[in-house]
Amino acid sequence: MKKNVSLFTLVFLGILGTLVSCKSGGTDVTSDKEAALQQAVTPYVQNTVVATYSAMADAALVLLDQTKQILDKVEKSEDYTQLMKDADASWRLMRKHWEQSEAFLYGPAAAHNIDPHIDSWPLDFNAMNALLHNEEQMKQIEEEGGAYVGDKLGYALKGFHAAEYLLFESIEKDGRAVGTGKPHATNLTHAEAVYLLGIVEDLTQQAILLEYCWAGEVSAAKMKILEDGEVDTYEDKYGWQMINAGKAGSVYLTYQEVAEEIVAGCVDIAGEVADLKMGNPYISSTPDERDYIESPYSCTSTEDFADNIRSIQHSYCGALAGDHSVSNYVNRQNPELDAKVHKAIEEAIAAIEAIDDFENTAKGNPQVKAAIEKVSALEQVLDDDVLPLLSK
Repeated sequence: MKKNVSLFTLVFLGILGTLVSCKSGGTDVTSDKEAALQQAVTPYVQNTVVATYSAMADAALVLLDQTKQILDKVEKSEDYTQLMKDADASWRLMRKHWEQSEAFLYGPAAAHNIDPHIDSWPLDFNAMNALLHNEEQMKQIEEEGGAYVGDKLGYALKGFHAAEYLLFESIEKDGRAVGTGKPHATNLTHAEAVYLLGIVEDLTQQAILLEYCWAGEVSAAKMKILEDGEVDTYEDKYGWQMINAGKAGSVYLTYQEVAEEIVAGCVDIAGEVADLKMGNPYISSTPDERDYIESPYSCTSTEDFADNIRSIQHSYCGALAGDHSVSNYVNRQNPELDAKVHKAIEEAIAAIEAIDDFENTAKGNPQVKAAIEKVSALEQVLDDDVLPLLSK
């Protein structure tokens, strides 16, 4: 929550703090705190957030080119086995960068509904089947591509998971589609190949939009895709707002607010991983329990969860060696607490990676229970200890 402090109050407190410092011969603690947290912000914006979104958009561009080639091969009745394997790898890479961004789903991802736009599940199979057999709609997708998918289709018919279903092979089990994690057989119908390309065009636009909203600029090739798709770029310059906390045009009054936002984003994703992404499949008692599985066709759910925790790790500790981070400030104030956070992150990742075959064994699985407990412990230390320390 942002604090509403008047300019007069800020000026008065600044003068008062200076007078106290001069009288005591000490330093202005508030100023020292702001300076320390400011050091963490630029590396966070540039090396964690923008770098992650840029890499995600780069992977999307490769996937886009591959899906164009797949459609061309389908139309020419040519073999595209290797292309499908390559596209699967590109999807996985793009997905990895997205999952490593989920500690910063505040800002543009939330404000412009990009998160639900590209990462909603489960799919609406009945609607998808109807769409693929609707000649008029398929003609519009073929003509308008990503623009039609993005503007006219619901969240359950686009994004990562719609593409996942078409890229990865599934088998029928108990009347349901169960993923194998293997590339889809090269038997896509023309409608499916057209639909896949439209999904990926829209997904690529949204990925580039995230990079643009944070960085304020993208490469000419990426900008052309936004312009061709007539995508509203919003002009957030969210990274600039964080780096320039306290200046005119920034939504942040202080670097403390920025640090609190960073940690709150970590708390949110830890809670989602523990309570929803792992928690729902673990406790599910419905016939449709597989609907709770996040990535059921690529079978990458545990990779997703581990990368979500790595998103926390990069946000709290810094993405690159030597980056100043929130961890540096916490360590100066309470080294034991900082060490506790680092340990909690490492234990959460290890517990998630120890889960065997999550997609088929999540319900009641003791390995899942252990992972939930470790992620919940990480959420608790961030929420109960780190956030209060930052607010002092």
